[in-house]
This record gives sequence, C-alpha cells and structure tokens, in this order.
Amino acid sequence: MRRLMPAFTLCSTLLCAAPAHADQIKVLTTGAFKQVVVALVPQFEAQTGHKVTVDNDTAGALVKRIDGGEAFDVIVLTPGALKQYADKGRVLPASVATLAKVGIGLAVKAGAPVPEMKTVEQFKKILLDAQKVAYIDPAAGGSSGIYLTGLFQKMGITDQIKPKAVLVNGGLVATKLVSNEADVAVHQISEILPVAGVTLVGPLPDEIQNFTVYAGGVNAASAYQGAAQAFVSMMVGASAAETIRAKGMLPGR
Repeated sequence: MRRLMPAFTLCSTLLCAAPAHADQIKVLTTGAFKQVVVALVPQFEAQTGHKVTVDNDTAGALVKRIDGGEAFDVIVLTPGALKQYADKGRVLPASVATLAKVGIGLAVKAGAPVPEMKTVEQFKKILLDAQKVAYIDPAAGGSSGIYLTGLFQKMGITDQIKPKAVLVNGGLVATKLVSNEADVAVHQISEILPVAGVTLVGPLPDEIQNFTVYAGGVNAASAYQGAAQAFVSMMVGASAAETIRAKGMLPGR
C-alpha cells in the first residue's frame, strides 16, 4: 500500500491550519472503521474549520454505491478495492494510506456465562452449543461474514450452523444479543465494543483468526481535495493511533 507523500505528512502535522472558508467533506467508511472516523471528526473540525459528514456500510455495499456514482470525498475500504479505484483514476493514488487492521471476536450478552475460548475446539463447541449464532450475512458484502462462511465450511459445521444462523444485513451484529435474537455473536471486534449490554469473550484463536485491513483515500473528483487529504493524514497520525487501539483495532503502520 502506498504511503502519503511528504506534503501529506506536513498537512498531518499542521492539520492544514484553518482555511479562510470551511469545506464540507463526506467520508464513506466501512462499518468496522466508523467508530474511529466518528471519534476523530470533532478534533478535525475544531483544528481545521472544515465540516465532516460520515456514512457507513459494508465493504461490498460501499463498492456498489461508488460504482453507482455516489459522491464522496474520502473513502475507507479494503486495500484491494482502493487499489482498483486508484488504478482507474477514481481515487488519487498518492493519497492512499493503510489505516488499521481488525480481527474477529465472539461476544455474549452481558450477564451470561462467559465461555473459555482459547482453542479452535472451544470456539467450535461454543457455536455448536449455541441456540442462535449471529454474524454478518455474506451476501451483504461484509468481510467478516464472508470469512466466517468459509471457516464454517473448513471446520465441517456448515450444516449445523445454518439452521441457527441469524444473518445481519450490515450494522452491529452484537445488538442481536441485546434483543435476545441470538445468544452468540461473531463479528469484528471494533463493531462489538460499541454495543452496550454485551461481553466480548475474546478474539478468535490465532489459528483461525482473520484480520481485515482498512485503507483510506481521496476521491480524484472531489472539489475539496485539500480538506479530504488533511482528513486522511489525520487518520494515520499519532492521535489517531491511540483512538484506533481504543476502538479494538491495530494501527496500520
């Protein structure tokens, strides 16, 4: 993944001191990274004078929206998807930067017994013992749902999971625990932590863990490229790294 050019690094340091006029930029982000973006917006707006609106969706849905012509200034997606847009000239290649990575975790409702999940066999037993298992519908384009579908096949438990699966079409899967629609939720850790009333049992065992990497870039057609570039720079800065860790992710650099 290409890093920001020196000019972007300078912009990150100065955060492009408040302009004579404020720009309004739109950030499209995957759901897993939304909490980081939202947390950074107040600081960015205070230091630059620009305004930010944030919208999120699954990675697959965002690709469909962009391909359908939706306007945006900053996009947070997987590196592969961003590279394709950079190669096509839709995203400025020099603006693309790796932001963070996040693993998948398992959660139960707060107050419920917390099972031990240190091994693959323990993870498998939790799923098989559960009445209902919530995770992202792979058809919605969510990376964790796509991965889990393949994992269940490799583990030989697809037939057992299907009748108890609570497929979520984007959003925070762990809310299904709070509403008692599921007793186990498997989702990216950064999307479990924001849900009140649930307990993160832990990340998947190392042998089956899957990290999704996220990167950011600037729309080549943006009318506010300066402000958009400043926001991408902020997302790779030191203050953002602290926020990224607090939201259950690991900084990209």
